[in-house]
Amino acid sequence: MKVGVFDSGLGGLTVVDSITKLINGVEIFYIADTKYAPYGEKSKEQILKQSFLITDYLIKNHNIDALVVACNSATSAAIKELREHYTNLIVIGTEPGLKPAINQTKTNKIGVLATKATLNGTKYQDLHKTLSLNKQIEILEEPCLGLVKKIEDGLINHHETYSMLENWLKPMKEKNVDTIVLGCTHYPLLKDVIKKILGDEIILIETGNAIAQRLKDLAIKEEINLSKNNSLDLFYTGIINTNMIKSIISDYTKCEKIELRENDE
Repeated sequence: MKVGVFDSGLGGLTVVDSITKLINGVEIFYIADTKYAPYGEKSKEQILKQSFLITDYLIKNHNIDALVVACNSATSAAIKELREHYTNLIVIGTEPGLKPAINQTKTNKIGVLATKATLNGTKYQDLHKTLSLNKQIEILEEPCLGLVKKIEDGLINHHETYSMLENWLKPMKEKNVDTIVLGCTHYPLLKDVIKKILGDEIILIETGNAIAQRLKDLAIKEEINLSKNNSLDLFYTGIINTNMIKSIISDYTKCEKIELRENDE
C-alpha cells in the first residue's frame, strides 16, 4: 500500500511512527511543507491550496492509494474538499481527541493545546459542541502561538519552550484540569516537558495510534495487499532539521527537497 502523509513540518512523523509500528507492507511518502510552515498560523485558503498541491504531487509522482492529513490545521481547513475531489483515494484526517479526553477525565475539566487554525475551524467547533452536550465538561483552550516553530527548531528542552508551556499550563493546573488534548501532531514530542510541569499523573491524549488503526481498517476493507516490508521516503519544501527527524523516526530511505508547482496537477 502506497500512503502519502503530509504536515507543515515534522510533527506528522509522530503519526508515521504509529503507522509503521501497527501496519506492515506500507510505502510511505512523507511531505513536510516547511516552506509554508506553520499551517496553524495560515488562512483556510492558504492551507487548502497547499493541501491540493501536495496531494496532486503525491498522486502524480508516487501513485498513492491513501492520503493521511497528519495535521489538525490542514484537516480542519481542507479534509472535506479533499474527500470530495479525490473520490478514488482513501483520505484520513487528524482531529483533536476530545472524545477520549471526555471519556477519561475524572474532574470534568479538559485542556486543549492546539493551533489557532484548529481551534477556529468548523470541524473542531462542531465536535466541541456535539460532545459537550452529552456531558458537563469545561474545556480550556490554548492557541499555542510559536510552539510549532520551537519544535521544528529542535528546542524541545529549551528554557524558552518550557517557559511558554508553563505559562499556558499552570492556569489549567490551578483549575484542576486532569486531561490534556494534544491538538497538534507536533505536540506529542513535548510529552516529557508537559509532565515536568503538570506531573506524571496528567492524562495526555494524542491521536497517532487511532489514525494508524483507521488506515489499517480501511486498507483491509479495500482489500489492499499488506506485504511484509515498510519503507519511508521523506520530502520537504523549505528548510528542515535533520537532527529532529532522527529523534522522531530513524529508519527512512531518502530525504529530498522538492518544489510544488501548480502544473503538478
